[in-house]
Amino acid sequence: METNQQTYECCPPFDPEPWDDKMVEWHDKIFVKSSVRTLFYMPLNFGPVITKLIKAASEAGCEFDNLCLSDHTSRWNMDILLAVDKDVPGLKNVRITGKFYCKVYEGDFRNTDSWCRDYAQRVKAMGRESGKMYMWYTTCPKCAKKYGKNYTVIVAELL
Repeated sequence: METNQQTYECCPPFDPEPWDDKMVEWHDKIFVKSSVRTLFYMPLNFGPVITKLIKAASEAGCEFDNLCLSDHTSRWNMDILLAVDKDVPGLKNVRITGKFYCKVYEGDFRNTDSWCRDYAQRVKAMGRESGKMYMWYTTCPKCAKKYGKNYTVIVAELL
């Protein structure tokens, strides 16, 4: 993993090809976890929370990439999980194991419902069911505007 935060002003450009319509298998993949307050699923303090995670991971000597999964637990909370290469003292460290299907979508976040319906149809067409679902918002709104693309990846465990 490379620490892209040192190379780019904010968010690195996202290449959808390695993630679009792909299966990934994780064995104890390490993430640091924190919570973000939301108002009807819209994040209110994402910036400060992710900045704190990145700073703590950097200070612990972690290598990390741009993989940050969001778990919308309610209309008022979203857990975020930043992939790292080792445990970070002082933060909640979690490990994820499983086989996951990834699908990239592009556009405004208001399309999330239709993306989720499309995703569910794709998984059903595979003869599978999805378990835990995460959203990966690959860039912040400012960088999405700068790059002219607003990619979101749905990552869900296959049962």
